[in-house]
Amino acid sequence: MRICVYSPSMSIRTAVLGASGYAGGELVRLLDSHDGFDVVFLGAHSHAGGVLGDVHPQLEGGDRPLGSNELVKEVEFAFLALPHGSSASLGHQLRQEGVKVVDLGSDYRLDSAARYGEAYPSPHPFPDELADWRYGLPELFDVKGATAVASPGCYPTAVLLAVGPLLAQGLIEPQGIVADCLSGVSGAGRALAAEFLFGEVADGVRAYAVGRHRHRPEIEMGLEQLSGKQATVTFTPHLVPMPRGLLATVTASLTGEGDPGEALAHAYRESPFVEVIDRPPQTRWTVGSNKALVAAVVDRRQNFVIAQCAIDNLLKGAAGQAVQAANLMVGYDEADGLPRSGWMP
Repeated sequence: MRICVYSPSMSIRTAVLGASGYAGGELVRLLDSHDGFDVVFLGAHSHAGGVLGDVHPQLEGGDRPLGSNELVKEVEFAFLALPHGSSASLGHQLRQEGVKVVDLGSDYRLDSAARYGEAYPSPHPFPDELADWRYGLPELFDVKGATAVASPGCYPTAVLLAVGPLLAQGLIEPQGIVADCLSGVSGAGRALAAEFLFGEVADGVRAYAVGRHRHRPEIEMGLEQLSGKQATVTFTPHLVPMPRGLLATVTASLTGEGDPGEALAHAYRESPFVEVIDRPPQTRWTVGSNKALVAAVVDRRQNFVIAQCAIDNLLKGAAGQAVQAANLMVGYDEADGLPRSGWMP
């Protein structure tokens, strides 16, 4: 295995596998403006043999060729923006070659074979490697110097940012947490499916995978790792007719210890991308940025806290968070190459 040592003056040879998807396109856009990463290979399964402009005409360098999503040996860093089940083998092989990896997919997010089995019907092909991957939510988990990072799902990102510090500090009960979440259609990816056609989505809101969504074990894992306590979460995702954005509203019982708003502000006081505000956050305020807006309201009548987090699901919920983790993995500034401001309207 070769060992790569970086310095701030170096530009790291980088591959993006899964570049044809929404998150993959955002990765290319962010990395193209990042002085520390040099994108030298783009992989795209069904579009291999074409060029970047075929799938992302909005990006510069549209004549760059698209190869296959396969093992790339002449790179030092790889981002995997692939569907579930497609990155396990690639991640394993890249690590064997000494390549640092951030997996935006779900293959390595869960910390054990048992937990993986709660979320997915097929056993993990490399169960002994699950514990080797760091969970890539930089505000709450340490990824500095890591060689392999599993980037969280967009829903777990928002839920954990909303209540993770509250549970870690003992302000809320670990049992009976309720997370109601709303996501834009881009969260489902770019693959064609009748349920995501405009005529199926426009002018309506619907819940899906009620009581059985695969992100529930991931959310509980994150809360348990932060607090050392077994957590139970009722998680209900909803699809809303907007291209991008995600809002998590999380309700939990208070223990009577401390002020939730102050606790969140303290937890994120040195975080460049999490802002604690004093009003309910809106997804529109985060679109185009790697920012997360967090707020907490106390319901004294029932002794609950209602904590909310709004993010752009394609940036803080996917590509932006992956680049944020990559910066920390190689010793760059955490915020390098990432937008802190979005756009309106």
